Amino acid sequence: MHTAMKSQGIKSFLRQEGPWLLSAFVIADLFYKWGSFALECVGFLLTWYALSWISSLLVRVFTGENSALGE
Repeated sequence: MHTAMKSQGIKSFLRQEGPWLLSAFVIADLFYKWGSFALECVGFLLTWYALSWISSLLVRVFTGENSALGE
């Protein structure tokens, strides 16, 4: 996380990841009631990762980039 913020800059990082961070937080807060902070935290982080990955995949597909699957 620190490396990503440092390499991209905080403003750029928040512009790119902010919507997915907030979306994952809302999803985790509303739906993840697993009775364990650790499990809910892992669920939040995986949700954030998945939303971010899907958005980057869609951007690559719609901009015509060749490596649409992140390979």
